[in-house]
Amino acid sequence: MSGTPVASVLDTKAPRVSEKQAQAIAQQHYGLTVIAKPLIGERDSNFHLRAADGGDYLLKLVNPAEDEAVTDFQTSALLHMAARDPSLPVPRVVETARGEPYFKLAQRGGTTRIVRLLTYLPGTPLANVERSPTLPRNLGLGLARLDLALSDFSHAASAHELLWDISHATRLRPLIRHVEDRERQGLVGLVLDRLEITVLPRLATLRRQVIHNDFNPSNILVTGSAEGPQDRLAGIIDFGDMVEAPLIQEVGVAASYHVAEEGDFLSPIKLFAAGYHAVLPLQEGEIACLFDLVLARMVQSVVIPAWRSTLQPGNRDYILRNAGRAWMGLSRAQAVSPAQAAEEIHLYLSRERAP
Repeated sequence: MSGTPVASVLDTKAPRVSEKQAQAIAQQHYGLTVIAKPLIGERDSNFHLRAADGGDYLLKLVNPAEDEAVTDFQTSALLHMAARDPSLPVPRVVETARGEPYFKLAQRGGTTRIVRLLTYLPGTPLANVERSPTLPRNLGLGLARLDLALSDFSHAASAHELLWDISHATRLRPLIRHVEDRERQGLVGLVLDRLEITVLPRLATLRRQVIHNDFNPSNILVTGSAEGPQDRLAGIIDFGDMVEAPLIQEVGVAASYHVAEEGDFLSPIKLFAAGYHAVLPLQEGEIACLFDLVLARMVQSVVIPAWRSTLQPGNRDYILRNAGRAWMGLSRAQAVSPAQAAEEIHLYLSRERAP
């Protein structure tokens, strides 16, 4: 798997950039006097910049293995969303002093990296708050707005190969060996078998568009009243896994992070899907695939980090941050058949939209 197009960005370690270098970049290319604080990232070098005038920004030095066309794709999508839905809580692209959305930075050894500056969104990461019962539906509403804004967006690089794209999930088979437990390896294999034989052929017939594809708790910012729960969407960040894919994949990816640890396993999934469905109605064929896509994303969330943690042991905690919840979900999901899940979700959404 290492060295293949879909994996190269994930297994290429970005050259280190210091806070001093980040501050110099901000001054030279954006005219900003800032204090830079490094942020943990999966593949890029990221900094939170606090400007002298009080403004907050995200400086991103893109992994040198990433295709420039992919960077342009992500940047163009952000510009498109800002034009289509100005109130959508996503980062805004900050142009350089020369009026460019990004620029190339030459580094030692002949390496060139693309640099982008984005606005830094306020809010609390969902991963750091206690989840309320109303949260899944509210998040579904927000994600559907994002997909509506992207519904007419196209780019030459939108169909690039990405390991986190469920369409490529069957390529994870060689990585299953990094999962230590044999029983868990078998569980992963069963999900991939059904995905390959039953689900992917169905997905090929469904509507497609550019999607965020990584609506996980680390990429969701929430807010709320002083006394009440933080159950309102404040921001959507990290568009590094954007790709053109079946639209229902967006919902499956997002809902996989909202499974119940006890009680009705499907309840948060249904709530999330209902919020999405209220803004962007799902089709019957899409609903039929949703549960399988939730499981497929959980498989990605355990197999890819298990592999990557062997490549970057120093970043192990960050890489494995979602694996525990995914294993819990895969284990609990065994009590629900795909047919039963599809029927329950379909019935719930039908009632939600009934007059």
